[in-house]
Amino acid sequence: MASVSLKTIIEKMKLENLTPELDIKKIRISQPDINRPALQLAGYFEHFEATRLQVIGFVEYTYMESFPDDKKEEMYREFLSFDIPGVVFCRELAPDPLFIKIAMEEKVPVLLTKKSTSAFMAEIIRWLNVKLAPCISIHGVLVDIFGVGVLITGESGIGKSETAIELIKRGHRLVSDDVVELRRVSEETLIGTAPDITKHFIEMRGVGIIDVKTLYGVSSVRETQTIDLVIKLEDWDKDKEYDRLGLEEEYTEYLGNKIVCHRIPIRPGRNLAVICESAAVNHRQKAMGYNAAQELYNRVQNSLARRRNEDEDDEADD
Repeated sequence: MASVSLKTIIEKMKLENLTPELDIKKIRISQPDINRPALQLAGYFEHFEATRLQVIGFVEYTYMESFPDDKKEEMYREFLSFDIPGVVFCRELAPDPLFIKIAMEEKVPVLLTKKSTSAFMAEIIRWLNVKLAPCISIHGVLVDIFGVGVLITGESGIGKSETAIELIKRGHRLVSDDVVELRRVSEETLIGTAPDITKHFIEMRGVGIIDVKTLYGVSSVRETQTIDLVIKLEDWDKDKEYDRLGLEEEYTEYLGNKIVCHRIPIRPGRNLAVICESAAVNHRQKAMGYNAAQELYNRVQNSLARRRNEDEDDEADD
């Protein structure tokens, strides 16, 4: 199961550690959800998700402050007795010394952020969803073309990397070459990233390794990109029927998510970069409500209908 260390969360979210004496190296978060423990502070611990990061907002904070010290100690001890990975206080609402003391005894890290509760929750849930999403690695190239995430796949040596270089020269951005890590962050969204080892590098047979970021600048790369379209490159087969209209979408599936897929036959003289650009623009156009293939089909149907009407009128005149 994927997990993220608490230390990484503290660094990413710029949290202040109010219990630096505690050893947090082995504390890890394994689910993207968080919990606001209002009910737990009120004494209700049924279905308490103690393994989640606990977030204290203004409402919980003022509720805690309203109790006398003896009641506070009882409440704090009961709450912090669970195996909690950490408690985050938002809006710089610093906990009282008693809370810190009991947290130290129970070895529960206490953290502080300047962000509002809603902003912090939205940010950390989004970030954890990406980090903890189901992940697979596939062989291919991921490129951002006009804002459309295009995953180019195909057999080794078919021309994926060369196509990516040509696209980069035309102003588009590389996300990953050779190996793409796919993460399913929702039922509709797949995110693609590059492994740390090969990030910003492209391998070209006969040339070697190319550092895209160094050669073409920081504007030629990006860290992550949603997967919107898959282009499968394959050798041209003269006996195979290829889709020439595109009236019906073809899909491929990764981690249970369906992505629109185009099969592009490779033949000498075909400019793959231009084809990928056209496919990306056409995909955007469809998303905006215009389908060129459907428009052509409608024109043909209207033309046939007009001819039938003209033939019927001619027969009526006769």
